[in-house]
Amino acid sequence: MDGRRDRAAVAAACRERRAGLLADLATFDRADARFAAVRLTLGAVALGLAVGAFGWQRWTGWWLLVPGLALAVTAVAHARLLERQTHARRRLAHADRALARLEDRWQGQGVTGAAHLPAGHPYAEDLDIFGAGSLFDLVSTARTDGGERRLAAWLLAPAPPAEVHARQDAVRDLAARDAFRVDLAVLGPDVPGAATTSAVTAWAAAAGRPPAAWAPGVLVALSGVTLWAFVVWARTSTPPDWFGGALVAQAVVGFSLRPRVLRAIRAVEDRAHDLRVAAALVARVEAEPFTSPHLRDLQARLHASGAPASVEIRRLSRLVDLLTSRQNQIFGPLSVLLFWATHLAWAIDRWRARAGRHVGNWFEALGEVEALAALATFAAEHPDAVYPDLTAGPPTLHGTAVAHPLLPAATAVGNDVALGGDGPHLVIVSGSNMSGKSTYMRAIGVNVVLAQAGAPVCAASLQLTPLMPAGTLRVQDSLQSGQSRFFAEITKLRQIVDLARETGGAGTLFLIDELLSGTNSHDRQQGAAGVLRGLVDLGAIGLATTHDLALTAFAGTLGARARNMHFVDHFEDGVLRFDYTLRDGVVSTSNAIALMRSVGLDV
Repeated sequence: MDGRRDRAAVAAACRERRAGLLADLATFDRADARFAAVRLTLGAVALGLAVGAFGWQRWTGWWLLVPGLALAVTAVAHARLLERQTHARRRLAHADRALARLEDRWQGQGVTGAAHLPAGHPYAEDLDIFGAGSLFDLVSTARTDGGERRLAAWLLAPAPPAEVHARQDAVRDLAARDAFRVDLAVLGPDVPGAATTSAVTAWAAAAGRPPAAWAPGVLVALSGVTLWAFVVWARTSTPPDWFGGALVAQAVVGFSLRPRVLRAIRAVEDRAHDLRVAAALVARVEAEPFTSPHLRDLQARLHASGAPASVEIRRLSRLVDLLTSRQNQIFGPLSVLLFWATHLAWAIDRWRARAGRHVGNWFEALGEVEALAALATFAAEHPDAVYPDLTAGPPTLHGTAVAHPLLPAATAVGNDVALGGDGPHLVIVSGSNMSGKSTYMRAIGVNVVLAQAGAPVCAASLQLTPLMPAGTLRVQDSLQSGQSRFFAEITKLRQIVDLARETGGAGTLFLIDELLSGTNSHDRQQGAAGVLRGLVDLGAIGLATTHDLALTAFAGTLGARARNMHFVDHFEDGVLRFDYTLRDGVVSTSNAIALMRSVGLDV
């Protein structure tokens, strides 16, 4: 346990924090009601004084300043309260999601990450990396699309040992910073889905063309002439003779500049909320006193332009906010006369020329911090998880009490695994239906993925070398593609063999479920022997499950390089029961006939 709290204590602390937030919200709600009553009363008083000012000669309009000022002060205080109330609600929602994960009812409540699933990936589908109830659904807490992409990339591609060790150090640092991780999850305005930083990054990388030196002055002069024409009209009740010419000149200049203005603002105008989220997150990252060298390096990347990234992003965000103010019905007509959008487009272009080349680096650093924070949240919510020992060398995987991270912690059964090194390179796992064979392989595969992403794993211990998992646990037929299940399986097997050949076998972890179950017994035995022997001869390590006990005899032909293991079951009071515990040797029982009889089939 390394002195850490157990999971029940973490859940209890989360419930306590949630109760405190509910109490805060109740207080805010009562204060909100009081503010509403005070504002209504002050408004009524101001209205009464305004009416009375017309009927009582001693009464003057100056008295309206008292309730008016009080109303303004109350409105400002009320707005601050509402902001705190909104922030508390978002913290409560965050606590609810954390509690759902701790109580193992999180499935489908997070981000599925299905868009990140690449076609033909060696293990993403087999190990439930993406989708509802997937590893990504459980782990991802990122607020930006860059954070989601970085986390997805880590779950799809094993990192080398040095990079894994740096991430582990960063995850340990972040796992102890609960307040920081909560702030990353709730700071900034709400946005639908992840805040989009990729569009702003692409826009910022394109060079903007600054206006001619004389252009801003000309626009200011045109605006001044037109506004002075309105002043003259207001004072004389007659527009000056040159009023029409001023409007025409403004229209011609405005329409000639319109395409360029649109090009300058189109990519960022709709990203105001996203920019505010990014600015808040970046500022929070900049302010945290990290101890991890990797996190400090990421912080340093946020100052690459000289000014802090949060300051620069806020400047851009303010420019975009000012730009959108022209949509106000009252200010809109005046903004046209002032060339508001044009001046701001030029200001945005100047910002892009100064800071644009750094934006991609800022958002990459932010995305990496978010991905590390997601793994740290997993670590904090699984205090009994351990950090694996990843070293270079021949393919090796040794673990004790390895459990499936996606199963409820209270019911997940851990089993040992020993592959490579002086141990077997192939383990053939036999057992009856539903006894735990496929789950055992998935538990190994998912923990290997977590280990090489930099996260702790659900095991008592885990030592491994760099491994690329590849499996056949999600093989199925396809009516659209005209593929049978058997053809789909042998296609996936070819992918695994090709992967082993590309690396000389070093680093391939194969997870083959119900090997060649779609063909006859003779072809299955011959084909399975060829595939498994070929993989072991290439230097790959892995597991294969089977119902066909004849296949278990193949292990003896490989000597010490192969081993038979099995799961068992038994009937108790007419109910089939499993203990999901891996045992040495070949299974000696079968439950197929008993299962058929238990559902009423006359066999």
